[in-house]
Amino acid sequence: MLDNKQIAEALLEAVGGKENISSIAHCATRLRLLVMDEDKVDREQVETIPKVKGAFFHSGQFQIIFGTGTVNQIYEEVEMLHVSTINKQEQTKKASKSGNKLQRAIRTLGDVFVPIIPVLVATGLFMGLRGLLMQEKILALFGFVPADIPNNFILFTQILTDTAFIFLPALVAWSTFRVFGGTPIIGIVLGLMLVSPSLPNAWGVAEGAEPLLFFGFIPVVGYQGSVLPAFIAGIIGAKLERAIRKRVPEALDLIITPFLTLLIMIGAALFIIGPIFHVVENYILDGTLAVLNLPFGLAGLLIGFLHQIIVITGVHHIFNLLEIKLLEDVGSNPFNAIITASIAAQGGAALAVGLKTKSKKLKALAFPSSLSAFLGITEPAIFGVNLRYVKPFIMGLIGGGVGGFSAMLLGLKGTGMAITVIPGTLLYLDGQILSYLLVNIIAVGVAFALTWLFGFSDKQLKDNG
Repeated sequence: MLDNKQIAEALLEAVGGKENISSIAHCATRLRLLVMDEDKVDREQVETIPKVKGAFFHSGQFQIIFGTGTVNQIYEEVEMLHVSTINKQEQTKKASKSGNKLQRAIRTLGDVFVPIIPVLVATGLFMGLRGLLMQEKILALFGFVPADIPNNFILFTQILTDTAFIFLPALVAWSTFRVFGGTPIIGIVLGLMLVSPSLPNAWGVAEGAEPLLFFGFIPVVGYQGSVLPAFIAGIIGAKLERAIRKRVPEALDLIITPFLTLLIMIGAALFIIGPIFHVVENYILDGTLAVLNLPFGLAGLLIGFLHQIIVITGVHHIFNLLEIKLLEDVGSNPFNAIITASIAAQGGAALAVGLKTKSKKLKALAFPSSLSAFLGITEPAIFGVNLRYVKPFIMGLIGGGVGGFSAMLLGLKGTGMAITVIPGTLLYLDGQILSYLLVNIIAVGVAFALTWLFGFSDKQLKDNG
């Protein structure tokens, strides 16, 4: 068995040597290589290296799946071999010109929203814990009723659950400025201006309060919880800042550039961008709700079946925007349960492959990959196992569709986003946990049974024996 240093050396040889590598970075599960000549990369040889769970070209990068934890160790060994290593953000910028316009746009959307997700995960967990603690049955165990809960405790929980959404425009504007080359602190201030307490509160206006009217016809409100106005303002603001900086003398840059950027952008955001894109945002939300309200659980069936195909294409970050809007405007996230079913099903398919195959190498690959999927990360199961034999992947899609269908029929709605399957249990502590577990069992069971019966031929078993 090769150690990590030997794996790193074998990996470099399989991709054409150090001279064929422009840079290496890594994310949670994958080693990401920018190579000079793709023809020199021997993908099949890479996939035979121990601990490698799959490899593929995507978004201008050669991505090698190792799994959580392992990828960090391999990356360190590669770094010690004096290969050019950079962080994932810098490498993403280098690869940003690859792919079609839609792929680049979705990738950019992901670059903006992915850094925000951890605080929304924490917020979702706080919501779940509050829902658990406020249940009458739980309170009764300690001799309390809901009326006994002190107002100060409720206020404390509201601080935990509401802050991220109240100041969401500041988070979005900060991240957008960062991605588009602006100064992030200017983005934060611009986002905070959009939720200034001097403006009528967005939720108050939604309940009947009057907005401010500028010039007699432009309604101006705070944009608490809004995403698109801050996102568009961040894009334009970052580009404007860079344009101003090129034209301002260096001696005056510190004073003039932020002054003009904020002055122009807050006017544009409040009077033009905000009113227009707030309407667009509402249409997107209405469209999302219309899809989710399709009769007979059809939304769960379609999304549960298609989600992992979307993951392969790399444009699944589009769901981030929809989930954020659902949590903000509706207070719950039905997407989470559907997506969880599709992820769990791929784990079920990989588990069936691992149990049925006679290949020790494939068993050693399939079992950890299925566990990774049950923890919410499907890339090792998809690229390392299921897609290799195609049918297990398809059976996983069917399991995801059935699980998503079940989630919609049971009315499952998470209190947060971005964590799924076993960790995602924490988003259903408000009385839905048994239904959540049932949906996951159904998704895994269907995918496992179909893969066992139809997803693995005798010839494949013999070839991998």
